[in-house]
Amino acid sequence: MSISFNKKIEDFKCKNCGEFVAGTGYTNHCPKCLYSEHVDIMPGDRANSCKGMMRPVGIVKKRGDFFVVHKCERCGEIKHNRTSENDDPEKIIEISVLPV
Repeated sequence: MSISFNKKIEDFKCKNCGEFVAGTGYTNHCPKCLYSEHVDIMPGDRANSCKGMMRPVGIVKKRGDFFVVHKCERCGEIKHNRTSENDDPEKIIEISVLPV
């Protein structure tokens, strides 16, 4: 299955920490706490009805890039999302020591 991507520039308020996040069209998670919301089936489609909070549970390296591993607190689904240059480096380090 190939992954399609729907780029949508959307600002949002983090439902975990309350941080205002200016969207870039690629923004998936809060750069302060690294939480995300389970809204997509395919990247950018906003078609997932779960809407659970995606807790950052680790960091993995794939193809030379680092990804935040998110686990949905409602349904348990696990997703990987590329880190951003705006992500809090201390938070990245904090979750990078967690077992994935």
